[in-house]
Amino acid sequence: MNDRRKHMFDHLSVEPVLNATEAEAQASVDPTEGMTDEELFSFAEFDEKKSEKITTPAYSYWKSVWKTFIKNKFTVAVTILVVIVVSFAIIYPTFSDYDPMNAPNINNPEMKHLKPSFEHIFGTDNIGNEVFDVVWAGARNSLIVSLAATAINMVVGIAVGALWGFSKKMDKWMIEIYNIISNVPFLLLAMILSYVIGNGFGPLIFTMTITNWIYVAYFIRTQVMIIRDREYNLASKCLGTKTWTMIIKNILPYLISVIMTYISREIPSLISYEVFLSYMGLGLGSDYASLGRTISQYTTFMTGHPHLFWIPVAVMAVISVSLYIMGQKLADAADPRTHR
Repeated sequence: MNDRRKHMFDHLSVEPVLNATEAEAQASVDPTEGMTDEELFSFAEFDEKKSEKITTPAYSYWKSVWKTFIKNKFTVAVTILVVIVVSFAIIYPTFSDYDPMNAPNINNPEMKHLKPSFEHIFGTDNIGNEVFDVVWAGARNSLIVSLAATAINMVVGIAVGALWGFSKKMDKWMIEIYNIISNVPFLLLAMILSYVIGNGFGPLIFTMTITNWIYVAYFIRTQVMIIRDREYNLASKCLGTKTWTMIIKNILPYLISVIMTYISREIPSLISYEVFLSYMGLGLGSDYASLGRTISQYTTFMTGHPHLFWIPVAVMAVISVSLYIMGQKLADAADPRTHR
């Protein structure tokens, strides 16, 4: 019995080893043995366009700016507020019947100094005019003046500043002009010019742009000087590239972020200047609605009817602050370093 058991266990222990040996022998056989080169290999088709294709994801600067800008919910909320307020300020006065030279309710005491209500949203003033109409008509004119002056200052300032920072010959005499103008207080010069050339849209825009552009130019000049001597600019210069081509292609694209930052400060600043000059009676004439003139006229009612003074001040603050915040956020989004 013991011999039979031993023989049985010996048979079970040897059989797996034999099977494993046979499997290794079969696996060691080369399946490609005896095949020709034509059967083993095939030529790949050559496509020149595919060979130049970059495997990294495509990068779009403006798409990245937009994605970065709308990523922040607060930025989106401020942008919506700016669009609503600016659109309303520009569109609404065209449908209202307000005329600063006309006061249809001046002889109607029941329409004077009405408090804000559903029927009279901002109330009425001392001559029976709707404060709502007065404020938004003034806001539209203040926006038109500030946006027009900003556009002129930026276009002239960027063009002159880019050339100024690139040309060492131009820098010698432009820096002297800047030193002279920068030592004259802007508000003092603006007040003198307003006395000399009078009131109105044209004279006010001229007053706000006659010297302001040089501050933009000096700012751009400083930014251009930082990057003008980089290797790719020196290489372009050695290859005979024209100056304006280098400015437009090599330099200005790198300044989009800082230019937007400057614009975000310029618009609110010019709105404040317009309001101040009109408050002093030197901006827009009495035949034009203006936030500054409105605030000046309603100052006398601060004790008895304070809402007449604070409503136009609040509207001006909302417009200025929201434009500044949106501009700063757009400038941050325009910086390629914030793109991911």
